[in-house]
Amino acid sequence: MDIYENLMNKRSKLAVVGLGYVGMPIAIAFAKKIDVIGFDIDMEKIALYQAGIDPTNEIGSEEIKKTTMVFTTDETQLQAAIFFIVAVPTPITPDKRPDLELVKNASMMIGRQLKKGSIVVYESTVYPGVTEDICIPILEEASGFTCGIDFKVGYSPERINPGDKVQTLEKIKKIVAGIDQESLTEIAKVYDLVIEAGVHLASSIKVAEATKVAENSQRDINIAFMNELAMILDPMDIDTKEVVDAMNTKWNALGFYPGLVGGHCIGIDPYYLIHKAKELGHDSQVIASGRKINEEMDEFIAEMIIKKLILANKVVSQSKVAILGLTFKENCPDTRNSKVIDIVERLREYLINPLVVDPVADTQEVKALYGIDLINIQEIQEIDCLILAVAHDTFKVLDFDQIDALFAKGDNQADKIIIDVKGILDKGIAETRGYFYWRL
Repeated sequence: MDIYENLMNKRSKLAVVGLGYVGMPIAIAFAKKIDVIGFDIDMEKIALYQAGIDPTNEIGSEEIKKTTMVFTTDETQLQAAIFFIVAVPTPITPDKRPDLELVKNASMMIGRQLKKGSIVVYESTVYPGVTEDICIPILEEASGFTCGIDFKVGYSPERINPGDKVQTLEKIKKIVAGIDQESLTEIAKVYDLVIEAGVHLASSIKVAEATKVAENSQRDINIAFMNELAMILDPMDIDTKEVVDAMNTKWNALGFYPGLVGGHCIGIDPYYLIHKAKELGHDSQVIASGRKINEEMDEFIAEMIIKKLILANKVVSQSKVAILGLTFKENCPDTRNSKVIDIVERLREYLINPLVVDPVADTQEVKALYGIDLINIQEIQEIDCLILAVAHDTFKVLDFDQIDALFAKGDNQADKIIIDVKGILDKGIAETRGYFYWRL
């Protein structure tokens, strides 16, 4: 195959289908080396990119303004491509089963525009077998071609850490796999163009698929252990963060902390592995248990908030509560599958309608998805309880004088509650200043 040479000589183009938090960084990186078509079905998103605006905040608007990539919602433009990267979301259904509709639709669309000699590489997270058992038949049906003869297929799991400006795409080793040795060699050469850390050649597509869901399941399980530890230690008035900090002084400690687990990776991917296990007749125990614990953390934290309000002699239904942070993780605008939303909903069950601040989140998206009107932190006044839910950099630099200004004025500081989910503040200073302080 001479796909690499055709791309380098700009006789053919590379297409990225799905321009979100995963697709956009890889598309921008390739566009610095070769001709790239960026495709997405979201017309509003494409319009923003064409205007030089980055709604994901992963690349930055300046980079988008400089790129030579062609942004489009017209699938016929994909006919100019010979190398396709599929980076569409793979969410779960309400009953926690894999939802493969987007990756199926992308496969059908690419198949309609596919020409002989092309390679299609999937980056979307799936359980082992999806690429070969589901995606390839769709490509063959839509194109009328035969995989392995007329076109090739590969898999390269995305490993981007959204919001991380240190461990960026180029610095994370890329796992690549192909339907055969010829396609593997060609895929590795193409990705080597942009991945400074190099590529790892997996022996099969199923190995590469399994690696991604295994990586995130491992993180999910480790966080679940820390969350369960927090649930055990809290009734004993033992500070979990102090225990974990002490534990992390040992060389082989893993460095995990308790917290909310949301987003479209760690909070989703284990369900793909659980689903496949069930198909094979295996009832997952460790992975499923970890998921259950992490899914219950919003309830644990919400109940702790109510408990602290009661202990501070507050009338719960009349309490004024403010939440700092709504996105699923720090310094990332993505609010999909945010567990902070679950805390908001649980507080509403107690007739508390919390004020929510998040300077990183997209205001219109939050309103459309959750019906929440975000406010500026300057608008908060005379609250009874402050919840630090997400460790955005803008919240980490808040000092206690700024925090004091958010609370109701009065001589009794002890009835002013801080719930520090991420352990942002100095516990000693908070308690010295008389706050009713609790952290996960």
